[in-house]
Amino acid sequence: MTTTELATTQVFRVYIKATAEAIWQAITDPEWTNRYGYTGYANFDLRPGGAYTVSANEEFKANAAAAGYPCPDIVVDGEVIEADRPHKLVVTWRLLMDPTCIAEGFTRITYEIKPISETACSLTLTHELDSRHPTISALISGATDDAGAGGGGGHAWVLSDLKSLLETGTNLAG
Repeated sequence: MTTTELATTQVFRVYIKATAEAIWQAITDPEWTNRYGYTGYANFDLRPGGAYTVSANEEFKANAAAAGYPCPDIVVDGEVIEADRPHKLVVTWRLLMDPTCIAEGFTRITYEIKPISETACSLTLTHELDSRHPTISALISGATDDAGAGGGGGHAWVLSDLKSLLETGTNLAG
């Protein structure tokens, strides 16, 4: 009997009226990453094998604790696999806020930024998962938000918030 592993890789694409360099900075600069999505300070050592972490800000930690979900200072960790500024960033990714997600282990995210004109780019985020990552797959897809379980709108929401911030100077909630 042969077993086939279910592929759950998810791909998200957004078109942003911004340069590749501006998008790269918004993804890799901690002051930018704290302004959109779930917030938090993303720190990258942008060389193969370099560390990648996201530190929760105080507001995020307070909101999580108030909802009954205290979180660690570092909410995501991983490793830089490839960094080709401002076109491609590949990292491993592990969510540290929940024991189930920690147990599911590391996954892989690829950001690809492609100019479509002098003032606009496509940003594609590919999150490679498999059947060993059901909880993470549900979270990043936004499925848990639709079910009322919290967790937000996943990658689609984060990318939409990033797009709004880069194009208008304010995020979706602003």
